[in-house]
Parts: sequence; C-alpha cells; structure tokens
Amino acid sequence: MRAPLSTSLRTRLTLWYLTVLALLLLIYATFVFAFQYAVLTRQIFHDEVQDAVTVEGLLYFDSHGVLQLQQDYYSRPQSHLLIDRLMEIRDLSGKTLYRSPTLGGMPLGGPLKNGEGDDGFNERIIRLADGSHALIISHIHTMQGRTMVIRLGYSLAPLRTRMLQFLLLLLIAIPGALIVAGAAGQMIARRGLRPLKEMTARAEGINANNLHDRLRVRNTNDELGQLASVFNHLLQRLEHAFQQMKRFTADAAHELRTPLASIRTVSEVALERAQEPEQYRDALAGILEEAARLNETINGLLLLARAEATEPGDEQTVFSAKELVDEVLSVLGVLIEEKHIAILQDDESIAARTTRGDRALLRIAFMNVLHNALKFSPPDSVLRISYSRSADKVRIAFHDQGPGIAPEEKQRVFDRFYTSSSQATVSGSGAGLGLSIAKLIIDRIGGTIGFEDSMQGARCVIELPLSG
Repeated sequence: MRAPLSTSLRTRLTLWYLTVLALLLLIYATFVFAFQYAVLTRQIFHDEVQDAVTVEGLLYFDSHGVLQLQQDYYSRPQSHLLIDRLMEIRDLSGKTLYRSPTLGGMPLGGPLKNGEGDDGFNERIIRLADGSHALIISHIHTMQGRTMVIRLGYSLAPLRTRMLQFLLLLLIAIPGALIVAGAAGQMIARRGLRPLKEMTARAEGINANNLHDRLRVRNTNDELGQLASVFNHLLQRLEHAFQQMKRFTADAAHELRTPLASIRTVSEVALERAQEPEQYRDALAGILEEAARLNETINGLLLLARAEATEPGDEQTVFSAKELVDEVLSVLGVLIEEKHIAILQDDESIAARTTRGDRALLRIAFMNVLHNALKFSPPDSVLRISYSRSADKVRIAFHDQGPGIAPEEKQRVFDRFYTSSSQATVSGSGAGLGLSIAKLIIDRIGGTIGFEDSMQGARCVIELPLSG
C-alpha cells in the first residue's frame, strides 16, 4: 500500500511545476543546441564553398609541372599561417597533386569515389588519421586541360569544443532558472491557496452550535469558489438535518411523555394493592390502549422523519392517481364495509391522467386522508371522490358527510399533534400526525393539499403535478 505524501499541497504543486519546467527547459536546450549546431555547420559549408572558389583562382603549375597554391595574396606575410583549411587535390586517376601543410601528410578522405565532385560541391564528414573529424567538400576543377578533384575542408574540433561549452552553459543556467522559478512558484502557490487556507480555518470553527455559519465565496466561477459553494450546500443540508433531528427529538419527548406516564401510573396503581382479576384486566386494557397510542405516535414520527429526509427528486415514478386511490380504498375495505359507506368516483377520463412522485409516500398520504374521511363519516353515508385537471396538475377532491372542519381550523389541522377540540370529532382524534404527514409528502412532490368550504362534511382537495 502506498504511503500518503507528507508534503503540503503547496510544495507538491511547486514540485510538479518545477518538473514540467525542467522538462521544457531540457527540450528547449536540446532544440537550441541542435539548431545552433546545424546553423554553424551550414556556415562552415558556405565558407568552404567560397574558399574553394577562391582556391581555384590561386592554383597554378610551376615550371616543373607541380601544382602549387599562390600565397602572395595575403596582405601580411604571416596571414597564411592563420589559415586552418585542409585541402587535397587529386587527378581522376587518384594521384595526389597537392596536399596542404595543415594535413601533416595525412590523406583527406581516402580514394576517390565514383562521381565525386560532379554535382556541385559534395559535402560529407570524414574521420582523419589522427582521430579528428572534418567537414569537407569535393569539387571538379579543370585547369590547363587537366581535370582534378579539389577536396577542401575544416576540422570540426573547434566547432564541437565551442558547442560543448555552449551546452555546459545551458546546463548550468537551467538549475539557476529552476531555483528562481521554484521560489516564484512557492509564492504563487501560497497566494493562490490562501483562500483555501482561510476556508480551512473557518471550517474548523464550525460545529453543531453554529451550523448557520458559511464559508466565504470569493468567486463562484473558479474551483475554490465551487468548492466553497459545495461545502456551504453541505452545511445547509447538515443544518437542516440537525433541525429535523432536534424537532424529532422534541416532538418525541413531548408526545411520548404522556402515554408513558399513563402506562406507569396505571401499572403502579395496579401493583399497590391486591385487586380482583377484572380490575387487573381493566388495567391491562388501559396499558394496551396507551401502548397502541404510543405505537401510533412513534410510527407517525418515523414517517415524518422519512418524508422530511426525502429530497423532491428521490424515488420519482410515474403512476395513475386513481389506481393509487383504488389501492388505498381496497386496504380500507373493512372499515368501509363496517360503516356501510358508499364510494362514488367520477370522470374516469381525467382520472386516467398520470402523476409523478414517490408512490410509496404518496400512498401513505392518501391513506391518512381517506382514513380520516372514513373515520369521521357517519354510517350509511357517501364518500365522493372527484377528479379534474388544470394545465399542469391533477385535482382530486375527497368529500365526506361527517361533521366537517371549522373555518378557523382548516390550516391548523395540518400542524403536528394538533387535534380538534370539537365534541363531534374529539372521540375519534388520534395523535394528530396524519394530516401533517400527508401535507409534508404532497408538498415535497410539488403538490398542494387543503380543505375547501362545504355545505356538509369536509372537502379535502389534493393537487398533484401531471407527469408531462
């Protein structure tokens, strides 16, 4: 397993920057060296061509028929000593007619090659007998009826010595440039990462007591700004989650206290003194009733927590609202039969419209609304379910014939743990979470729920978004 790097991000950025820069400098130095070498080699070739043309005009045969090079064109007698040209002249049979003193008796390029010097000035690099290299050109020249091949060249040793010095200078300059670039890179990295350091310091100071604090976003278009924005969104979700947890804890503590206290009181009273079996059965019945209420409250709180934790885009499916209503009615069939309630549904064409949302949660919402409507409906009554549509929503109305809801309670019935004080409904009131859960679920999928005025009973209207 690879060990984690102990160096800071700033140092790693600088090292990466220096590595890339070093590679670029090496490539640049190689390119400059090769280019300079090629340019100087071309310059030597050009000088050799000019020198060969000059030499052709200085050659002559002496009285003994020996080929000589005229030396009296120098302005000073010692100037000819400065000429470092290497020259050899042969006839077409390969006989050496002239060889410059600078060769020290060494041949310049060996035997003649086929067609050597025929096409202008042939260029090539040769190795001399002393191990040095020379760039030579060959050229055909005719003088006094005799054809000869002039070989003229210059040693490459001075050029290579100077190019080696130039290369060493480049290699010495590169480390110095890297040192300067490294210092500048450290400064640039420190300045560029300063906002990240500030964000780190501010993030370290955020805890459960100040989740409302946010990181400063300097520029939302750069990477650090995007990082700060994402972190702020995370803090927002955490703050929301903490608020939900606190609310859940407070609701649970408030609502569970009463049934638990009741269970404890009934149990203590039953254990204080010996009682008749019937009295024990009454105590157990009271405990079971409170346990059932406790279980209902816990289930309601868990459903609320699940609905609050569900994001609007989670578990989205397309389904028929009427099919979901029919499914809930079939589950509540026993209650419908016990109370002999007639279910009337209309407008099948509109009911066939589909909606989009979390089907499992919306089933719970419909279950709570329909259960309330059936629970408060009198026996042998009618529950009407009607469907309509607008431009982008499906509208479902549940109209029962129960005692209805007072105008001042139409909004309060959706508050958590709210139960009506009306004598007509107090006996059937539960934990007061059903409509709260339904509203939260429907709001999450972009719908609405509310009670409309009605001459008789309660009319609950739910609007759900069309699936498109």
